[in-house]
Amino acid sequence: MKKILLVEDNAEIVGILFDYFESEEVVIDYADNGELGLKLALENTFDVIILDLMLPRMSGLTVCEKLREAGNVTPILMLTALDSREDMLSGFKYGADEYVTKPFDLEILEARLFALIKRYRGNVTHTWLEFGSLRIDQKTHQAYREGIQLALNPTTYAILERLCQRAPDVVTRCEIINMLWKDNEPDTDILRSHIYHLRYQLDKPFTDSMLVTVPKVGFRLERL
Repeated sequence: MKKILLVEDNAEIVGILFDYFESEEVVIDYADNGELGLKLALENTFDVIILDLMLPRMSGLTVCEKLREAGNVTPILMLTALDSREDMLSGFKYGADEYVTKPFDLEILEARLFALIKRYRGNVTHTWLEFGSLRIDQKTHQAYREGIQLALNPTTYAILERLCQRAPDVVTRCEIINMLWKDNEPDTDILRSHIYHLRYQLDKPFTDSMLVTVPKVGFRLERL
């Protein structure tokens, strides 16, 4: 059974999603404003959150930001009519894992949601990964560099974990895309945004950079 929190003020979209998932093993909790959505997300456990951006009382970006600041790592899929590059980058900056624009294909939406849930649940081993000053707790999905915890969402965590598992070898873009989206690769280069925010957490606060781009191939970690 999958449990989804839907934060959306458009009654028509809410009805469509409830009808679509009625035959699936899915339970949906619903909030029609940002304040209630934040409250439900903080007080309950969900497999994934569908979050609109333009909400009454509190914007979706603010809800996302407050959840991440509170340490909530539940995957967040932003479902919005805002479709510019800047809007998408803002969504990932504030902690979203996926960004889907309206109007949307229900089957594609379902595939992205279930992929997020699968990654979030995972088959997590109770071990640590280490490479240079980087340490990853695979039980809690938390990562540390030089003892400082990195603020990662589930998607950037998954990318960093794969890079650490292979380090110092290269992980190709195709492998990362397949790991994240399988056969439902986004039309836009969302991976670029996730890499940007991973680099922002992993490298920007420190003197030296660990994340290396291998042009036209992929990415790797460098031991310092």
